[in-house]
Amino acid sequence: MPTIDDPTRVFEQERARLIRLAYRMLGSLGEAEDVVQDAWLRWRQVDHAEVASAGAFLSRTVTRLCLDVMKSARVRRETYLGTWLPEPVALVPDETSGDDLTLTLMLALERLSPLERAAFLLHDVFAVPLADIAVTLRREPQAVRQLAARARKHVQSARPRFPVEREEGARIAKAFFEAVSTGEVAALRIMLANSVVVHSDGGGKVLAFPRPIVGIDKVTRMFEGFARKLWIQHARKLQDLWIDGLPGYLSLEPGGMLQTVALDIQGGLIVGIYFTRNPDKLQRMAVSFAGSPGAPIPH
Repeated sequence: MPTIDDPTRVFEQERARLIRLAYRMLGSLGEAEDVVQDAWLRWRQVDHAEVASAGAFLSRTVTRLCLDVMKSARVRRETYLGTWLPEPVALVPDETSGDDLTLTLMLALERLSPLERAAFLLHDVFAVPLADIAVTLRREPQAVRQLAARARKHVQSARPRFPVEREEGARIAKAFFEAVSTGEVAALRIMLANSVVVHSDGGGKVLAFPRPIVGIDKVTRMFEGFARKLWIQHARKLQDLWIDGLPGYLSLEPGGMLQTVALDIQGGLIVGIYFTRNPDKLQRMAVSFAGSPGAPIPH
């Protein structure tokens, strides 16, 4: 029987938190799981009697591994075809992720340097003490404080002052799907902010917009085009979801293609629409729904 000090049990108790940390650093759940597995291999090899805090040691290991991965990840992002969005991590409506990082904030983090991103996540999101972050990043505490403060300033605009209530978010997401799937563009227009932006990630593998579409008039014309072609009206919603902290849903598009839609809602209006269509980023959902449509998304 494992004891309270059993290294395997200790690691398993930390695994979910470590995966959340790595995913927030990398924007890819697959890469996050690979990093955590690598951390497990390193954890097995250390002298556990010399480890003062398992949580601190594992956070440090995962963060450093993520910083290494981010070097190659940034190169891949530069050659990515079209808009890049994080791999969607979805929860059914009555679940919570344990932190308040939304998809929009994750995209804002992409503009930070790797060290700024690490300092912000560890300090502001995962509440790691400043001294521990300094050891992790091999920087002086004052330098880490400056990294976190600089990051906080850069992403401030991506953090809404009044996050959407879950009931309101679910209501607007439902109304959005109904308006889009029935071609009711006039009803859709009422939900959109003047500055609404549409982002679409196909990864160069499926049809998607290569650049964001900005402004209510352009976005409305886009949906009017869909309505004329009757293409989008054949979509079938599989499940209401919260996708990286934003209300949305998973749908099955014509041809059997999965798609997630996440809505950034501020002041009761939709300011951002995020379509994730890249099949590589939806493999987990495809597996989940292959045998039992409507099943909760694993996370």
